[in-house]
Amino acid sequence: MLDSKLLQKAVDASNDGIVIAEQEGSDNILIYANAAFEHLTGFTADETLYQDCRFLQGDDRDQIALTEIKTAIREGRPTRVTVRNYRKDGSLFWNELSITPIFNETDQITYFIGVQRDVSDLVRLQEENQHLRARLALLEANTPPTPTVQPPQNTVAPAKF
Repeated sequence: MLDSKLLQKAVDASNDGIVIAEQEGSDNILIYANAAFEHLTGFTADETLYQDCRFLQGDDRDQIALTEIKTAIREGRPTRVTVRNYRKDGSLFWNELSITPIFNETDQITYFIGVQRDVSDLVRLQEENQHLRARLALLEANTPPTPTVQPPQNTVAPAKF
């Protein structure tokens, strides 16, 4: 069994934001946030503890990924989604969020572990790639075929002596 101090050091040393939320009715209240979460979001633990993580979405609540999160939480299953979140300063970041339920001895969900990673650069590159592919397809569709030179057919080649 792992020593609890070692486990705490590992979580604290993680480059990914890690939070623990306790299920209270329809809310999942943060009871722990590591330093990487604070760095990622700009919010201190004191500012985030004892509230639901929805504050990271600001007013941007119309996201398909949020429906997946709600469904997974309701069904008690893990999920991984990418959501638009906002830092304390209001700046957008794309958050790859992995949520895993923790069950007690009677198979009731008591906690959720959330692991968060800023994937903004990856999303930007994917969007740029899609844009470039669309431009290439447009260019290919509007470019006339390249003429090719074919040797004449049914001709006799001059003899070489």
